[in-house]
Order: sequence, then structure tokens, then C-alpha cells
Amino acid sequence: MAWQVYTSGFVSYLMLEKGLSPHSIAAYTDDVNKLEQWAQENVPDISPLQINTEQLTQFIIWINTMGLGGKSQARIISGIRAFFKYLYLENLIADDPSELLEGPRLKRKIPDVLTFEEINAVLRAVDLSQPQGHRNRAILEVLYASGLRVSELTQLRLSAYFPDSGLIKVVGKNNKERIVPIGQSAIKYVNMYIHNDRRLLKKIADDSTDIIFLNRRGRYLSRVMIFMIVKEMTSRAGINKKVSPHTLRHSFATHLVEGGADLKAVQDMLGHESITTTEIYTHLDTQYLRDTINRFHPLNKSKY
Repeated sequence: MAWQVYTSGFVSYLMLEKGLSPHSIAAYTDDVNKLEQWAQENVPDISPLQINTEQLTQFIIWINTMGLGGKSQARIISGIRAFFKYLYLENLIADDPSELLEGPRLKRKIPDVLTFEEINAVLRAVDLSQPQGHRNRAILEVLYASGLRVSELTQLRLSAYFPDSGLIKVVGKNNKERIVPIGQSAIKYVNMYIHNDRRLLKKIADDSTDIIFLNRRGRYLSRVMIFMIVKEMTSRAGINKKVSPHTLRHSFATHLVEGGADLKAVQDMLGHESITTTEIYTHLDTQYLRDTINRFHPLNKSKY
């Protein structure tokens, strides 16, 4: 019964204070249920409030024997840490036993990006004389100019578009709003779409009147449709890389960081909660690293 009481409180905390989605809450709950299962089999007489770091370490060893991959194990440990953080914040425990837990070291995958020349090729691949041409060009421009997620792009609203200020208001994960700059090139094509193609739509659905990018029936664009637009224009540009809308977001961030942008500013524009997530964009070209060593390391610099 003790586990159910604290798990129920944890769910309320995730829902009301953290504002997580039902999917995320279910995942966290499943993590705690795994810990409960282990505890009932190994230390059945103690409550969550009595578990210590050593016992949590034994739990990690146990989930390792389940054949789960490193990423899955790390996700479970993250859920357990969140549970004990909740207990600590509620003053139900004096110390957090999960604080010193170590999970599996995961190899961080550097995301695929397009070069600036490839980005331009994709943009030029849009035939503006075709129906939806201005819309598709505007979509690509905004994805690259502001680094939006697909879900943020499909929900972008006229009332949140401020071309005179060069800004857009974006609703990101967990319904968090942020202000993001939008470049003049993107503004140019968005305005062309709004004042021309969008106005020519015969009817706009009631729930889509404030949405910027619409399909031919005057409704929200789906995520799949955005993916298809990006894929088609990439193919037209003759680029053989595996490209998705998220590739344009990665390219936006990478090009900013490589150009010397402040990492905290990039974090804010991307809507990352943790700067650690943004740090992946600090990856550097290996040739650049070799050139730097050759130019600046004292053993490699010429004496003459």
C-alpha cells in the first residue's frame, strides 16, 4: 500500500507541477513500478522512504540483467531519480539516495546536418510557380531560420507572428512559450504566402483561422506533410543524405555554434531545458581540429 500512496503522489507532482504529457507520466510510473517489483522481491519489508543508495545500486544491477539496452537503462534511472527528487522536495526523505547513482555511459550521436550550400540548394529547389510553392518555401525558410520542431511549426499562429520585430512566439514542449528571432529571408517568404496563396484559400476551418501554414482544404498541416515537403525538396536538390525536418533544426543550431554564437542563446532559441542537450552542437570538424593542432601546438609550430 505504501508504494501506491507515494506513486500516486508522484503522478500528481508530474502532472500538476511539471506539466508532463500523459505519455511521459506513464513512462515515469513504469520506472517506479519496476523499482517496486525489485523491492518486493528483495527487500519486501521496507517502504520507498527507507531505500538507500546501496539498494538502488542493486536495482540497477538487476535491470541490467533484464537485457535492456543502455538507453533504456538510462531512461529508467532518470525516472527513479525523478521519483526520489519528488520525495525529497516533499520533505518525505531527509536525503536523496539516488543522487550518487551512475547509469550506463551512452555514446552521444552527433546529428546529421546540411551545409549552408546544401540548405540553399534545398530552398532553391522549390518551384514558386507551382501551387503551394510559396507556402513550401516559407516552411523551409522558417525551419532553418528559427530551428523550430515540426510540432511547433504546424502550430505557428498569425497572432504569434511579429514580422516588424523579426520575432515569432513558439509553443514548445510542455506548452512552454518562447520568443525566437526569424530572419528577413524567412519573413519575406512567409509574408508572400500569407498575403497571396493563403488568402486565395476558398475556406479555412474554424479551428485553423489563426494557423499560418494550411493545406489546400484550409486546415492544419500534418507532421507527415512537412516531412514529405522536406524530403521532396531534398531529392530535387540532388542531396543523397537522409534528411528530415529535424535535420534543418540541427543545421540551424550547428551553423550558429560554428559561427560563434553563445551556447546559452542557442539553448534558449531551441527551447532546450538543459544546456547539456545543446552542447552536442559544439562538435567540430576533424579537419578543423587537425588544423588547430598544427597551427597552435608548440611541438608542431615551425621554429623558423
